[in-house]
Amino acid sequence: MRNKKFYALVLATTMVVASLAGCGSSKESTATTDTKESTTNESSETTDQASTSTDEEVTLTWALWDLEQTTYYQPLIDAYETANPNVKIKTLDLGSTDYMTVLATQLTGGDSTIDVATIKDIPGYATLVNKNQLEPLNDFITQNGIDTKAYSGITDQITIDNNLYALPFRSDFWVVYYNKALFDAAGVDYPTNDMTFAQYDELARKVSNDKAGTEKVYGAHYHTWRSAVQLFGILDGKNTIVDGAYDFLKPYYEMVLNEQKDGICQDYAALKTASLHYSAAFYQNQVAMMNMGTWFIPTLIKAIESGESQATEWGIVKYPHADGVEPGSTLATITSLAVSKASENKEAALDFVKFVTGEEGAAIIANTGTFPAIMTDQVINTISSIEGYPADDTSKVALHTANTYLEMPVHEKSSEIETILNDAHDNIMTGNITIEDGIKEMNEQVSAVLGK
Repeated sequence: MRNKKFYALVLATTMVVASLAGCGSSKESTATTDTKESTTNESSETTDQASTSTDEEVTLTWALWDLEQTTYYQPLIDAYETANPNVKIKTLDLGSTDYMTVLATQLTGGDSTIDVATIKDIPGYATLVNKNQLEPLNDFITQNGIDTKAYSGITDQITIDNNLYALPFRSDFWVVYYNKALFDAAGVDYPTNDMTFAQYDELARKVSNDKAGTEKVYGAHYHTWRSAVQLFGILDGKNTIVDGAYDFLKPYYEMVLNEQKDGICQDYAALKTASLHYSAAFYQNQVAMMNMGTWFIPTLIKAIESGESQATEWGIVKYPHADGVEPGSTLATITSLAVSKASENKEAALDFVKFVTGEEGAAIIANTGTFPAIMTDQVINTISSIEGYPADDTSKVALHTANTYLEMPVHEKSSEIETILNDAHDNIMTGNITIEDGIKEMNEQVSAVLGK
């Protein structure tokens, strides 16, 4: 959904590379010389941790995008090649623009030179599966004892017809960012890692401030993406965004629109008109809480260091939840790896996928300041030890997730559903239609797309 550039965090994590590389547990990046040098040492320490089951010389072609701008590609390659001297990883950079379209064209055109494919989005993944271009992984997962529970339920959501065709290797999930200075000034306790939506709304109202002679403080902020509001409703694991029934969204729209009416959050229409980026909203030191993905962490740290952000005292907590829902239930975006059905090196390709998507790969990815799909204690310690990350225990605990749900699950009609939901969200939030009429519109139009 969003590429993240990450400069300062790479330098900040080089001190912990050696310790993570040797252990077996556990949206913007720029590669640097320091990262490559640190991961050279890391590669030598992981030599005994991964090996293919053949000694034959093999060259694997890995299809990806933005090789030079992404920190974790080369460290992963270096570590795997050091551990497997007989394997050479050749990259095929297809660019970020229309990446999945280009990849699908290559694979459906009979290109057998691509062995490992990076999966950028869910609709593209579904397309490749439907076109029979990806190797099913069920038997491989069973034979190698891969515990898919480590992915916090994500693999269940990308299973198609009882088969899994990709494994996640990186992921970002949503948390609540909060401005400690604004809470302190209001004399209000900080948010916690176990808040119901009612408690979250109450807190936003308490910290909001519109007193004469003081600068306006908004208790909460919702970016203009539909996901910032609609996806509150899927955290119970009972509802999805692609079923064609959206009555479950009503209480969340009511909460946010009431906050908007009462001045607790900024006006949606004004945000759209001004094209205000969520980062700028938080930087201005007027937003007490903001729900956003973990990709914002490195961006915020960098903005504080450069002086761009006035919000210098901050923390994060887990997403709020409905009554009876486990704290730590959240939304996620993922990047996965798959093996091409046409690959002539499937055994080696599968082993590489196992390495990158497993705990060893997760440790390497975390060392570049990026969130891997597997969030082990080791990974969490690495990320929370980055210079500039909040030192409080609450912000560290917030990195532990319980259940993660994809923003848009696998569905052949996902693009059409997305368009309908976006339009309805925009109309509801701007007051063009009522919540009831907006939900009715979603129900009818999506049901028609689904043929119900």
